Amino acid sequence: MSNSCVISLRCADKKCGKEYEKKDLYVCEYCFGPLEVNYDYKKIKNDLTIEKILNREKTLWRYKELLPLDSEPTVGLNSGFTPLIKADNLAKILEVDELYIKNDGVSFPTLSFKDRVVSVALSKAKELGFDTVGCASTGNLANSVAAQATAANLKSFIFIPSDLEESKIIGTSIYGSEVIAVNGAYDDVNRLCTEVLGSKKWGFVNINLRTYYSEGSKTVGYEIIEQLGWKAPKNIVVCMASGSLLTKIYKSVKEFEDLGFIEPNDTKIFGAQASGCSPISTAVKNKWDTFKPVKPNTIAKSLAIGNPADGINAINLLNSINSYSEDVSDEEIVSAMKLLAETEGIFTETAGGVTLASAKKLIEAGRIPRNESIVLVITGNGLKTQDPLVNNITKPYIIEPKIEDFNKIFD
Repeated sequence: MSNSCVISLRCADKKCGKEYEKKDLYVCEYCFGPLEVNYDYKKIKNDLTIEKILNREKTLWRYKELLPLDSEPTVGLNSGFTPLIKADNLAKILEVDELYIKNDGVSFPTLSFKDRVVSVALSKAKELGFDTVGCASTGNLANSVAAQATAANLKSFIFIPSDLEESKIIGTSIYGSEVIAVNGAYDDVNRLCTEVLGSKKWGFVNINLRTYYSEGSKTVGYEIIEQLGWKAPKNIVVCMASGSLLTKIYKSVKEFEDLGFIEPNDTKIFGAQASGCSPISTAVKNKWDTFKPVKPNTIAKSLAIGNPADGINAINLLNSINSYSEDVSDEEIVSAMKLLAETEGIFTETAGGVTLASAKKLIEAGRIPRNESIVLVITGNGLKTQDPLVNNITKPYIIEPKIEDFNKIFD
């Protein structure tokens, strides 16, 4: 099926607006602004209905008219549609009326929301004729690109910081990808990948395919709305690394509103970062127009991007809707990870701890009203980031196989 709902690529800078062909482009050659996908929303409104969506498979591709492919998807056909959980136990602790967890920590195939964006990026890579793909990653993206490239018969080169959690390195290497560990932070890795791209005809999902890749994040928002009975929540809290996930979820809410799938709403979206890497949150708190790059120092390695590619877009969005962003310490992150596990039985990675701990601060400060609906977006699974918990959880009792030894503990 040809998807003529995608017209072109277009410079996101409204003063420029230069249009480009649907190729592996990501930066405007005139103003160096980022490119975005230009959709034919009039056609989408005529072609796509709620009934049509409901009759499709429960994957991210049920919203395919709003995704940037020109033909049927070929990668990640089982990804998406993760559970939205009503978190009543946690709501009592936070003293709020209506709380939900969007749990992408159980995403297929690699237990993080990156499965969504990679499904879109690699489907587009195959459309464009690439046989080799790559990425710069803080872990989750590496896992997903490696897994899905293998399944799609694509060669892959994965670049990561050398100090990543061992579980994430194993979770990438197992798929047979070429894994390159770089001595440096994510921003150093990303710069190297950009240089590599200068001499290789590869599809780097978060560089030359980024325009398409980032659109996959919108499906988180689509699913939340559908799972709430076709209504948008009042408040959404999202962790930020590059800042793209936050801006795309908000875009999804506005798209569904413009298409008439939901009533006009005043949904607010809030950012969350680790204090050891919080360039976007710091800028928002100080009312800066831009951010200052930082050197990451946090246990939340999946969010450790000191020079975020979509940072200015995230800042502009939060300012335009009079919203806010919080940041939290490593101790608060671990505490929130334990709280989510102990109340809702959800084991999140450190990024999820950032989301919950930041939401707690936002609620306590009155920025998120306690009587409004709240959705926390959990982006990854805790099995990937166990190291921070080793010395922060109760150790098991060790006893002899004797009833009297058990009774001593029980009593």
